[in-house]
Amino acid sequence: MYPKGNLFIPAPHGRLEAILKEPQGEPKGIGIVAHPHPLGGGTMHNKVVFRAAAGLVDAGLVTLRFNFRGVGASTGEHSEIPGGIEDVETVIDYMTNEYPGEDLTLAGFSFGSRTAMEAGIDDGRVKRLISIGTPVDKYQDYDFLLRLKKPILFVHGDSDEFGELENLKRLVDDVAKVTDTELVTFSACGHFFDEHLDQLRAAIKDWVIKKIDTK
Repeated sequence: MYPKGNLFIPAPHGRLEAILKEPQGEPKGIGIVAHPHPLGGGTMHNKVVFRAAAGLVDAGLVTLRFNFRGVGASTGEHSEIPGGIEDVETVIDYMTNEYPGEDLTLAGFSFGSRTAMEAGIDDGRVKRLISIGTPVDKYQDYDFLLRLKKPILFVHGDSDEFGELENLKRLVDDVAKVTDTELVTFSACGHFFDEHLDQLRAAIKDWVIKKIDTK
């Protein structure tokens, strides 16, 4: 049976299914993780999304992962990047209303990274971005990142099927000219981080802790 979420978020198309996890001790902020492409089987239960969310919880963040429209118990129909961006914006609104004034880290994996980065780039409530498995070979329209003014972490495998590492490095070099940018890569690692999930979780935890402590 498909595992259920533990809450629903009101959305323009009805609702978004989500799971919220709280850290031990006093929270240091809030986090959101967006999942990979719905038409490729992406859900909030994806193993990379699960580990990324766990890394944010490890860093002390109240963290939400959600299903995009048309996935699981979320209403609506998939509508590529525009619909994905709207869903991320809906989740940002929800989390910042529930936790007003809290420091927000926005992360996404693959399609989720592409939509989350565009949704969060100009939103002052989002303090930092994390892009996991950035699909630079599938979506080439990343010029919007050249106006980024907040810290960003890229996490990538050197054998990613949807983003050649050298292509990502060119983007990272360009983004590093305008903002605080870090790239973490794993060797012999594909798009789904199969043998590197624990390292992915740790990299996200460590980066977020460092950024929160030095902000």
